[in-house]
Amino acid sequence: LARGLTEPSGYLTDGPINYKYKTKCTWLIEGYPNAVLRLRFNHFATECSWDHMYVYDGDSIYAPLIAVFSGLIVPEVRGNETVPEVVTTSGYALLHFFSDAAYNLTGFNIFYSINSCPNNCSSHGKCVTGSTMGRVFCECDNYWKGEACDIPYCKDNCGSPDHGYCDLTGEKLCVCNDSWQGPDCSLTVPSTESYWILPNIKPVSPSVSRASHKAVVHGKFMWVIGGYTFNYTSSQMVLQYDLESNRWTGVLVTSFMRPLARYGHSLALYQGDIYMYGGKVETGYGNVTKELWVFHIPSLSWTMKTPTVLAHGPQYDVEGHSAHIVEMDSGDVIMIIIFGYSAFYGYINSVQEYNIKTNSWLVPETKGAMVQGGYGHSSIYDTMTKSIYVHGGYKVFTSNKYGLVDDLYKYTVNTRTWTILKESGLARYLHSAVIVSGVMLVFGGNTHNDTSLSNGAKCFSADFLAYDIACDEWEVLPKPNLHRDVNRFGHSAVVSNGSMYVFGGFSSMLLNDVLVYKPPNCEAFKEDLCLNAGSGIRCLWYKNHCIPWDLGFANSSSHKVKCHPKKSATDGTCFRYTECASCTANTNGCQWCEDKKCISANSNCTLSVKNYTKCRVRNELICSKLTNCKTCSLNLNCQWDQRNQECQALPAHLCGEGWNHVGDVCLRINTSRENYDNAKLYCYNLSGNLASLTTSKEVEFVLDELQKYMVQKISPWVGLRKINISYWGWEDMSPFTNTTLQWLPEEPNDSGFCAYLVKAEVAGLKAYACTEMADGLVCEKPVGKICCFFFSFRWANFLTPHSSVRRLADRFSEGNIPFQKNNNNNLVAQSTTVCGTLLCSIGCCVLPTE
Repeated sequence: LARGLTEPSGYLTDGPINYKYKTKCTWLIEGYPNAVLRLRFNHFATECSWDHMYVYDGDSIYAPLIAVFSGLIVPEVRGNETVPEVVTTSGYALLHFFSDAAYNLTGFNIFYSINSCPNNCSSHGKCVTGSTMGRVFCECDNYWKGEACDIPYCKDNCGSPDHGYCDLTGEKLCVCNDSWQGPDCSLTVPSTESYWILPNIKPVSPSVSRASHKAVVHGKFMWVIGGYTFNYTSSQMVLQYDLESNRWTGVLVTSFMRPLARYGHSLALYQGDIYMYGGKVETGYGNVTKELWVFHIPSLSWTMKTPTVLAHGPQYDVEGHSAHIVEMDSGDVIMIIIFGYSAFYGYINSVQEYNIKTNSWLVPETKGAMVQGGYGHSSIYDTMTKSIYVHGGYKVFTSNKYGLVDDLYKYTVNTRTWTILKESGLARYLHSAVIVSGVMLVFGGNTHNDTSLSNGAKCFSADFLAYDIACDEWEVLPKPNLHRDVNRFGHSAVVSNGSMYVFGGFSSMLLNDVLVYKPPNCEAFKEDLCLNAGSGIRCLWYKNHCIPWDLGFANSSSHKVKCHPKKSATDGTCFRYTECASCTANTNGCQWCEDKKCISANSNCTLSVKNYTKCRVRNELICSKLTNCKTCSLNLNCQWDQRNQECQALPAHLCGEGWNHVGDVCLRINTSRENYDNAKLYCYNLSGNLASLTTSKEVEFVLDELQKYMVQKISPWVGLRKINISYWGWEDMSPFTNTTLQWLPEEPNDSGFCAYLVKAEVAGLKAYACTEMADGLVCEKPVGKICCFFFSFRWANFLTPHSSVRRLADRFSEGNIPFQKNNNNNLVAQSTTVCGTLLCSIGCCVLPTE
């Protein structure tokens, strides 16, 4: 349905009742060339993120897109003063509405007018005619300013003369005396109260507007890179904002090589370099990328890095992730990339590490809770706890179920350990987070999580939350009390001199404003109030002064913390953790009980586990977290079930009776007393060898198993022997590195050429003569991996005697391996044999076409 409107003013509406499902409707408002046309959204209620109203500045969809409305657009303060208004300058406006088949709402009521004043001057001025093409503008009343006379200034005359004075000739704002601060000079310096301000920015340019960008602070400048815009040709990739003068500057890049425009990437600052990773490239090839670029601030130049990818997984191409550069205890400088979405691998649960010094890339094995990765979370790095805190995001729960979460995770960088912390209770994604004085401040985001009916959740939020790291407590802070609504998602937030700066984002229109939050100042509090300084701040009393938490933490050995008494977890709270590690690696006070369930630590349990290090890894739970075929196939312990669209653990029989499936291998412990050669022969007869314990997972398993044999006190042979006078190597030919397992003190001795494992107070290796007898042995063999053969040929091609499929089928038929047709009518043969000379990729043998 298309409609044309030519009156100088009027209304657009979907009708008196809820709009229909699967609706498409277009309106064209025709003024005259170069006239200013204003659209005022008096009411708008559609399904967030699915039912949209597109607004173009012109007479077709090829004109510039300037706004996309979706969700509940309801003014939160001051009535009609904050109702959204969209302006076109071509003299035309094309509006296109689209709805899907999920659910419908009350729709919209839009008032349009040609050559009118913005927001009718907000009732704080009069509309007058200017000299340019007969256009009109607002002439504001005293103490009101802005294009729409909607910005108040000099409230209460700035407390003149004691607090400050009103600058009526310049920017029309309060100029405070040295001991006063705030938009109206009503707060002392320092102050026990917080406040928000909207600084006057110079210049304001539409090319600055963007969302899903990233920002970092270096010196007095905020550097903004990338972001989503409606028009990339007029947008600059790199922007510089002076935090002192509130002035934007476009950056002229000096290097010939430079990245394509992108959004959903990450930025991390190290010394004078900004590291940009991944993101969605909107121009050019238009894919999610794994490019790593470095912007060198002093020379204003870009360099592209190509890191060496080490073992344990690929380098993931991701968007909607986050990154932090951390100096590790080892001295390495590592950029840690958290989660994200990959077009190839889906939602990523893994952590990625980039070593800046060695230019190498690693996907490390992590410990602790089993976390679920996602898109659009926020994260901060706390130097005091040396941990990254990850909140919220959009996640996949099963292969066809998605949603927002309120999770909070802690990732301890030096031990690579995940811990589940208290959730916020308010799910969101595409929000921001910063850390100020020991508190994580979370702002904005998309909070819509409705599926079949609306519960009032908004696409764009101005929620303001605070998480106290020391107490593991959340608090909801007051929303910004400014002259207009500041709801948004996809914005950025940084900290400079203790203040939070929020820039840009999306709220039906791309935003270019800067919000500044000034938290309370610890120095304003006396000793009796210092430890409980107030909302959104954590302070410490040190040498007769109240100082910020991070400063006090670094200078004081004793850290007194006053926290609210923590409520004991209920069984209902703990039941949601379905595996041992997540049950015990969290702060909710849970325990893992013998019947494989998570209950309150206060509940009765005969055989309890309260430390995640004592948990047995269950592959079926690890695999269930992998909701994409490609990520599932990367784990050698998992296989993808095409029919049920889920990742399942490989059957236990892949190792066989008496063996244990540990990581990528099968392990078996025997208590018989043998010399090294006989122990090796024993393993050989079982199609294995003495174990090469090269991973921490294998070592932990063996040590846990030996704990069960404490009465027998077995000290088993392992597959480690002296190759020459100074070199020890494992049976699988890998070198001994003395990391996952270490020699006992004064070992290895000169008389021993073989090694056995001693489980004493501290586990370790002892050299021993190979001809002597040891109490026990540890065998190892590879996992019997199931190979799935997928053919792109149709079933009819199978009948062709000379086809590659037929020749392969003849080879399989000798082993009585059946063929089946899958859902796509393609041939699938399953075999527990090794793939042989066929081309193999991630556990699957693929026949090359001829």
